[in-house]
Amino acid sequence: MPIVQVHLLEGRPKEVKQQLISEITAAVSRTLGNSPETIRVLLHDVSSENWGVAGSPISNNKKM
Repeated sequence: MPIVQVHLLEGRPKEVKQQLISEITAAVSRTLGNSPETIRVLLHDVSSENWGVAGSPISNNKKM
C-alpha cells in the first residue's frame, strides 16, 4: 500500500486539495500499477510561522 505525504503551506481551498489528492493518486496508480483503492495520500498543512527558509520563518518574508 503506497503512502504519499505532502507538506504544504496552509490556506489552500478544500477543492484544490481534493484535486491534488486525486492527481497524486492517479500518478501513483499509473506509475506503480497499484489500484487507487490501495493508495493513501496524506496532506500536512503547515503554518507559515512553522516553515523556515534560509534560517527564518517564511511568515517574516511577505514575498513567499
